[in-house]
Parts: sequence; structure tokens; C-alpha cells
Amino acid sequence: MKADIVRLDWTDDNAVELLQNGADFFPALCQGIDDARVSVHLETYIFQPDRTGEQVLQSLERAARRDVKVRVVIDGFGSADTANGVRDRIVAAGGYCRVYRPEPPWYGRLALSRNRLRRLHRKVVVVDGDVAFVGGINVVDDYDDLDPKDDIPAPRFDFAVKVRGPLVAYAVHAQDLLWVRLSWAKLRRHPRDWRRMQLSLPRRPPSERAGTQRAALVLRDNLRYRQTIERAYLYGIEHAQRDILIANAYFFPGRQLRKALWRAAARGVRVRLLLQGKIEYHMQYCATRSLYNRLLLGGIEIYEYVPSYLHAKVAVIDGIATVGSSNLDPFSLLLAREANVVVDDVSFAHELQQRLETAIDEGGRLVCAEDYQRRGWWNRCIDAVAYALLRIGVALTGRSSEY
Repeated sequence: MKADIVRLDWTDDNAVELLQNGADFFPALCQGIDDARVSVHLETYIFQPDRTGEQVLQSLERAARRDVKVRVVIDGFGSADTANGVRDRIVAAGGYCRVYRPEPPWYGRLALSRNRLRRLHRKVVVVDGDVAFVGGINVVDDYDDLDPKDDIPAPRFDFAVKVRGPLVAYAVHAQDLLWVRLSWAKLRRHPRDWRRMQLSLPRRPPSERAGTQRAALVLRDNLRYRQTIERAYLYGIEHAQRDILIANAYFFPGRQLRKALWRAAARGVRVRLLLQGKIEYHMQYCATRSLYNRLLLGGIEIYEYVPSYLHAKVAVIDGIATVGSSNLDPFSLLLAREANVVVDDVSFAHELQQRLETAIDEGGRLVCAEDYQRRGWWNRCIDAVAYALLRIGVALTGRSSEY
């Protein structure tokens, strides 16, 4: 598959480093923040001040106190219980913090609202305009939400990338646009704050050559980039000739993506899915299982990852890789702000594929069509009900016909 796909803004001369799990990600992130001289801008869905989140928060506080311009954006739903505390500490240290779409009072949560579902799900950090971290890893400890009764010591399985080079300028631009929007919303509510409003950090020149890799930042929002990530996946799947390997935490793709996977398998492409085996949210898991039968009958291999929660949103298609925050489900593809990095580099794609295949070999449970079809009527009913409920949720977007 050639890399000239769906009008992505490709940039050359990047250095893209793959980071697996919090063990790779958080030390690199904290070191980057501690080395910052000009600015740090962090966006995340969940910011949990647990033992790992506390380390990140302390790095941000230290940066703000040494006059680094620190901006933090936290989603109001994903961090509903922690956003105010994190914001207070950032502001007290001299930084800036915004909460994206704060949750309404309890009585406001009783009404069904599409706007409440439009979340900031992307995880993007830019330091000094020179280095960016993009991926699916929230600011939360890998181990804190594991069930101790399971006696499974494995960390949450997830990925991010550390990027230097021209691609970073695209991340800076995306963050600036969101910050201006959030700042303007605050200005309308509190007009007297305009003198203290800091809408944007000083502009920095585009990053110079940092490596040899070609990459693109692919965004999803509810205006200009509503289908960019979905179309990138569709193009890659439709043009695949050898191998498709997708690891996705919440897998409930629309009809177009499912048909594209079936067609790829029918023309001889090996299609493998690595999905959750340790259940995090039962409704999403059961709704995904309702799709298994047709996927399996279409020649698609399905593996469930059982050592711990699979939270990855990555794929490798014929030597091109993507790492990011977007699941292949209605929440990510129809509602949330997401960010993926697509890397057109054989060595990077090979490294990610090897890590996914290791996860399959060491912790993957193959789902066999015969075993799946023999499951009891009760499990079939649960899967069907979960599928129906998720379809009802999709109806709020006005695009239920696509699922």
C-alpha cells in the first residue's frame, strides 16, 4: 500500500519513537516537562492524581514555577471527579488550566444530550514546540484500576509516540485552536477577565529536520475533520494487499468499515483483530461480541487480550502504522475530539507489528468460530441486548443508519 492516502498532510524528516505502556510513556513525558524551557501544553481525557498522575502533576507545577508557560486541558467527563483539584493546583503554581465541557449539575445529567457526548478524548502533549507526545495513554497509573482478585500483574496495554520534527507544528496549531476556543468561551462568561486572558503562547518556528520518517497528524473534531480518521482507516483497508493488524480497545465499527474488512479478507489479505479479553465495560464488550460471528465467518482472525485491560488504538497495514486515541466505535468516530499519528516507515511499522504479535502470542486468546457459535442462549441474548442499546446511543448522533 502506498502512502499517498486521503489528503493527509504528510511531513518528512520526523523522528518517531514508539512508547509502550506507562513504563515507557510517563518517564519520557515527565523528563520532557522537566526539561521544558518555554512552554508545555497537555491535553488529556482522564487526569487521575494517583501515584503516576501525581508525578506528572508535580512536573507541571515545577515547570510553571520556573516561568515555563503551562497550559492544561482536561475533559469534563473523563476527569469529572478530579478536574477541579488538578486545575486548582496548576493555577496555584502559575499555570493555566481549562476544563473541556464541564459536567452539569446532577439534574442536568438526567436529560439525553448529544453535546454531553462530545468529549475531548485525544491525548496530546507538546513541549517547547519541539517535541510532541501523542497516543492513547491517559494520565492514570497502569495498575491502579486492575482487579486485585484477578491476580494479574500485567499493566494496561497501550501505546503512544514521541515525535520530533515538522509534524510537531501541526500539534501546536491544533492545541492553539482549541485553547482559543476555550478561552473565548470563558471570556464570554466572565468579560472582566479579558485583561488576564492568555489566548496563545508565543509562536515558534517549525521544527527542523529531526529524522528520516514520514508521518502525519490525523485529527477528528465535529466541524472540519469529522470523518478524517475513519476515511484514513477505510483507505488503508481497501488498498491493503498483504496484512492488516488492528488492536483496538472498543471495537464497534460502522457498516463501511466492517464491509471493508470482509472484502480485504475475501481477496486474500490476512486480517487480524486484537480486542479486549479482560472486560472493562460490559456493554461495549458484549456489543462487540455481537459482531464476532459475521467477522469470523468472513475469514477474519480475532484474538482477545487477557493478561490485562487492552487500551490500545493502533494498527499496521502493509508497512504503514497508526498510533493514537481513536477507537473504532461510535464515540470516537462520531463524537469525540481525537488525534492519531500515521507513520509511513517500514522499520517503525515492523516494530509495532512485532509488539502486537508478541502480545497475541503471549496473551492472546484465539476466538474460534465453532466455539463462539456454541455459546449458550443466555450469552447470545446479552450480546444482542448490548448491541441494541449501543445502537440506541448511536441514534443520538443522527447516524444510526451507518451502524
